Amino acid sequence: MQKMLIEGGNLLNGKVRISGAKNSAVALLPASILADSKVIIEGLPKISDVDTLNLLLEEIGGTVEQRGQTVHIDPSQMTAMPLPNGRVKKLRASYYFMGAMLGRFKEAVIGLPGGCYLGPRPIDQHIKGFEALGATVSNEQGAIYLRADELRGARIYLDVVSVGATINIMLAAVKAKGKTVIENAAREPEIIDVATLLTSMGAKIKGAGTDVIRIEGVEDLTGCMHTIIPDRIEAGTYTIMAAAQGEKVLIDNVIPQHLEPLLAKLREMGIHIEEGEEQLLVHRGKNLSSVDIKTLVHPGFPTDLQQPFSALLTRANGTGVVTDTIYQARFKHIDELRRMNAQIKVEGSSAIVSGPVQLEGAKVKASDLRAGASLIVAGLMADGITEITGLDHIDRGYANIAEKLADLGAKVWREDMTEQEIEQFQNS
Repeated sequence: MQKMLIEGGNLLNGKVRISGAKNSAVALLPASILADSKVIIEGLPKISDVDTLNLLLEEIGGTVEQRGQTVHIDPSQMTAMPLPNGRVKKLRASYYFMGAMLGRFKEAVIGLPGGCYLGPRPIDQHIKGFEALGATVSNEQGAIYLRADELRGARIYLDVVSVGATINIMLAAVKAKGKTVIENAAREPEIIDVATLLTSMGAKIKGAGTDVIRIEGVEDLTGCMHTIIPDRIEAGTYTIMAAAQGEKVLIDNVIPQHLEPLLAKLREMGIHIEEGEEQLLVHRGKNLSSVDIKTLVHPGFPTDLQQPFSALLTRANGTGVVTDTIYQARFKHIDELRRMNAQIKVEGSSAIVSGPVQLEGAKVKASDLRAGASLIVAGLMADGITEITGLDHIDRGYANIAEKLADLGAKVWREDMTEQEIEQFQNS
């Protein structure tokens, strides 16, 4: 096990290139199951979630060849191999194997998904969609069993706007007989990305990116080549880091429209940002003003950026209120920020941040992926050295983050933990 160390106070300068979207990759890889020939996906991020999904594809008989950031997947010999435990437990997005395997094989056995714990995140809307398409679903000994004699298109209204349920139902419906209509669908860019891949494979999908998606089922899907979109959450995280501790940082390979809610709030704080077609130039602001944010489904402020943004607010003048309407348990990072002298209190589903304060380096623990990002933001601003453990969470979503920050001028490095540190970490 390793820990990350950051010597704070160093200004960031230069250019950072954003990787492919994690939240697309974790759906695009399972989607390849639906094809009858080779699928090539370009621009994949070098993160542990991608490695885990590639191994799962191999478990069910796929041939997976990774060439840099491009993966070649031959799904022709895949079978409906049960995946009850093991790697499935490592990430929540393993649930996309349900929709993909159900769509191709009309059956699947998938263990209940793992990943970061952010409070209750039921998959009832996924199951509702599968059942509407004609599948029977049961929970047996901690695994979900899905079976169908055939899948038939249906009109499905999602009671809660859910990215996962929207994509999973799409995966199951593209080879169902007849027309499927998903109402109250999520509208995130990653859904459009998955729909683009499926369309390139021969699926007939209309309305991706709106709240009503229409799918006309087809009998066969073929292999294709697809380039993943840039990761808007990684781009947003580096934009926040540049706002917090950057002098002049160019963020490359980004779609600025995907970051509009964040950019609006940063400008409201006093950060100067120049937009290009695929780039952002962020200038460090002085005398920042605090703002309030409320996370909402897309196109509102993303819940995945709430945690790193709350660290930035410690630099701002006044009091800012951060309200998370998506995951109300997403405040585990607050106690860690307090260890670094942050003045924050949690009231219900809101965190109240008072500033400005000078953060102090401390030993802290990442409890989930975006909590880890918030601690890195804090470490860059802090006086002294910050030690961050729980890097397995960070590695799930940020490719080569220590190297990218070092290239910008940050003093950041990784070290192996001692046996005593590992024991303390496991017991904490």
